Amino acid sequence: MNKEAMCQQLSDYWNNNMPFNQLLGLKITHFNAQKSEVRFTWQDKLIGNPMQKILHGGVTASALDLAGGTVAAANIIEQLTDMTPETLKQSLSKLGTIDLRTDYLRPGRGEEFIVTAHIIRSGSKVAVARMEMHNELGEHIAFGTGTYMVG
Repeated sequence: MNKEAMCQQLSDYWNNNMPFNQLLGLKITHFNAQKSEVRFTWQDKLIGNPMQKILHGGVTASALDLAGGTVAAANIIEQLTDMTPETLKQSLSKLGTIDLRTDYLRPGRGEEFIVTAHIIRSGSKVAVARMEMHNELGEHIAFGTGTYMVG
């Protein structure tokens, strides 16, 4: 199986087997070693400030973290020389968030939210990703930096 097909298979698996992300409505729509994308739509259950009707900051941080983690995972896949289901499982089992910084720029308002991430650095042990969240109008709502254990 090639690396692109592996990313698609993982995307489908994660979308269908991560209950917390399903609860929030987060969907991985694209990811490879260069860029990942996560999308979700507005739901009243995601409100963090009922007076202003804006997203909860934890939802924003979770979406940023998912996008950063998927692009970090794609970089693990990119570095694999022996891609068997067992080596892939073993490599991805090490993936975890070490640090996540979220900067909130605007209140989380919109009908759809698009989170993108790209790798700043990908080493054998640690990867660093930069993430951004926009609404469907292109308004920049938040950005973040994630550090991920990859080896």
